[in-house]
Amino acid sequence: MYQYKGLEDTIAAIATPAGQGGIGIVRISGKDAVTVADAVLRLQGKKTLVQSKSHTLQHGWVISTKSKEIIDEVLVTLMREPKSYTTEDVVEINCHGGTTVLRAVLHAVLDAGARLATPGEFTKRAFLHGRMDLTQAEAVIDVINAKTETFLRQSHHQLKGELSDELKAIREELIKIYMIMEALINFPEDDIDAQGRQQILDRIGNQEKLAAKLLGSSKSGRILKDGVRIVLCGKSNVGKSSLLNALLKEQRAIVTDIAGTTRDVLEESAQLKGIPVSLVDTAGILEPRDLIEEEAVKRSHLYIKSADLVLLVLDHSRPLEELDMLLLEQLKSAQVLAVVNKMDLDGQIDMSVPEGIFGREHVLKISALEARSISQLEAKIVDLICKDKNFDAHGIFISNIRHIKALEEAQKNLQDACRLMIENVSWEFISEEIKAAVNQMDAITGRNIDEDLLDRIFSEFCIGK
Repeated sequence: MYQYKGLEDTIAAIATPAGQGGIGIVRISGKDAVTVADAVLRLQGKKTLVQSKSHTLQHGWVISTKSKEIIDEVLVTLMREPKSYTTEDVVEINCHGGTTVLRAVLHAVLDAGARLATPGEFTKRAFLHGRMDLTQAEAVIDVINAKTETFLRQSHHQLKGELSDELKAIREELIKIYMIMEALINFPEDDIDAQGRQQILDRIGNQEKLAAKLLGSSKSGRILKDGVRIVLCGKSNVGKSSLLNALLKEQRAIVTDIAGTTRDVLEESAQLKGIPVSLVDTAGILEPRDLIEEEAVKRSHLYIKSADLVLLVLDHSRPLEELDMLLLEQLKSAQVLAVVNKMDLDGQIDMSVPEGIFGREHVLKISALEARSISQLEAKIVDLICKDKNFDAHGIFISNIRHIKALEEAQKNLQDACRLMIENVSWEFISEEIKAAVNQMDAITGRNIDEDLLDRIFSEFCIGK
């Protein structure tokens, strides 16, 4: 493993979010964590942490190392190495959750000999000490940033090491194959027959299929992690803002009978059946009356181009107009669901037009005002987003772009190895492809990774984690 400078230091940081709260935590980790904490603590009963057992909670006070005055009344948790998050001695001081008191406690700890932790340094130490591999470390930030319960469950699968186990199994098989090839290279007189070569080819092919299966989950994984952008568009006064409010289940957008009420792009986050979505309500003004509306129209077009799904809102109570037809023509090659709103009013629209352009399964009548057919709309949206994708909540999903790229390279290496086997190329060239695939697996789990990349990965964490 890496010889990082600073691992011998004792580090400290505030481990809870900024702002006011009931409780805030200052975390200390390192070989001197206990003595540093004792320097600022006065425990009830005149005990010290040095005298205390591991995994105990004690009452006391934090004392300023300079003024000797009490900073806060606290509860102190002690976790001795190796049974802690970092595998080092860890002390967590549970303070009152105000910004000023937390900073004062942290400064006291730093004055006593700790240094301020860098972003993600506690988790980095857990990785460097072998408590977890890199996929599990990266799952920590996914757990923190999870937008939905579905992705949270997936992150916990990775945190438990399920992805690591899959990669380990592939790696071990590839190592066995590589050792066979190295033996054949070193002892050419022991070369195998055509049947033996076919068996090795089959073994490589099986591992390539397993890598492909993991990669096959990446589109679903990216959707669960990052979500999709859904853009509502249509001419003025067709009910886009009402539809946005209906999908959000709250009155977020201003709704009036005045055409052009929405003069800018409004973007809100929500989740539909466990999938995070960004809902964008665009300005319906197609003929801007001033510079503000002109900019709003430009933004609307940009959002429509970048959308994963467009909800084209049409008015059930009015015949299709020139502006409707213009939008229908512009969007006919996009991923579109035509939403015919205001079904609570008498119908004047010719439904055969949108159905002829997008297909009947891509057209749905609703009433945003009365919340009619909104659940069917949500189901239709999810069906379109999840089309040809597997969202088994109990399976393993690849969602990290670093993992995806490394797996793609490993799969290519294995495909090339199979091709070279079929072409009866020398074992030396085939073994290099197998070795390269193993290196890609090791880059994912952290067995083989550049130090600078490792630092960049952990720099995305918050300080204190």
